[in-house]
Amino acid sequence: MQSDKINLIGFNREELIEELVNKNIITEKEKYRVKQLWHWIYFQGISNFSEMTTFSSEFQNKLSKYYSIDRPLISNHQVSKDGTHKWLLKLSDNNLVEMVFIPEISRGTLCVSSQVGCTLNCKFCFTGTQRLVRNLTSEEIISQLLLARDQLGDWPTNKYRKISNIVFMGMGEPLYNYENAKTAVEIIGDKEGIQLSTKRITLSTSGIVPKILEWGKDVDTRLAISLHAPNDKIRDEIVPINKKYPLKELIQACQDYPRTRNSKRITFEYVMLKGVNDKTSDARQLIKLIQGIPAKINLIPFNPWPNSPYECSDRSQIKKFSDILNNAGYSSPIRKTRGQDIMAACGQLKSESVKTKRSELKSR
Repeated sequence: MQSDKINLIGFNREELIEELVNKNIITEKEKYRVKQLWHWIYFQGISNFSEMTTFSSEFQNKLSKYYSIDRPLISNHQVSKDGTHKWLLKLSDNNLVEMVFIPEISRGTLCVSSQVGCTLNCKFCFTGTQRLVRNLTSEEIISQLLLARDQLGDWPTNKYRKISNIVFMGMGEPLYNYENAKTAVEIIGDKEGIQLSTKRITLSTSGIVPKILEWGKDVDTRLAISLHAPNDKIRDEIVPINKKYPLKELIQACQDYPRTRNSKRITFEYVMLKGVNDKTSDARQLIKLIQGIPAKINLIPFNPWPNSPYECSDRSQIKKFSDILNNAGYSSPIRKTRGQDIMAACGQLKSESVKTKRSELKSR
């Protein structure tokens, strides 16, 4: 349901000051109010202006007249037998996205979406069967984290936080929503708010080569590449964006990525597809492909979805593949499948939103 009020989530500090001054909510001399407001929204997690006790009731009423700090609505919430949470979220325009929380002994990881649907059509990914509707705003990206912390009782910000890591591995290609993803990361990493180090944030991309280097210069996050193939022939088939940005260009971007110069490892994600990319010869070709890049290779057992065209590699074959990589000096853990019983595992996220015509979006 659309609201006439402006949601303040997703504004950076400078934008907040400009917005509140222009609306005569504060004067130039009252810019300190923004620091207080920031603390209530991002440190305390307050979602109602009336609970901001350092503000007078008059100031609270001013804020609530024009603004909101609302989260998306929860359309569905499922909890896996392994403790994984999956939320289907309804946005203000009734589009739907999914987010997933994976609790572990040493950390808790929130997987967020950056788009409604996806444009890349990777053949093994359920999200890829849903056409792109639109990019998420910075507000909608950050609101996923705020809502998850609401749900998990993870406020105020503290060292015992339940959500310790964030991965942009949900619905969509984040580098095709560059500015909003960048703004979201900057706000999440702010030291007076959520205070989550950007080194605990991982951006996963299917290989948008021009944007990879730009991201590395602009934002200090970890980088994951959805590789999934040791050569162009296989990757052209299962990751179609490879036809635009082939492996030679992608690997060069990884070699040039600024963080690798500081021995920061790039994570290569590799879904194991039976008879497609899982031969021992594929493993040896993969080693040659990424030679010289500080890297970790996550081997991901394929998670089936309705009418999926692939099968997961046999466990014994995945182990052989992993052993070859490990013996070559590359850490190559086999990812434990989480949330499979609620379709929350890697490659299984999909909402029921349909593509919206541009003319319809403009008329809203």
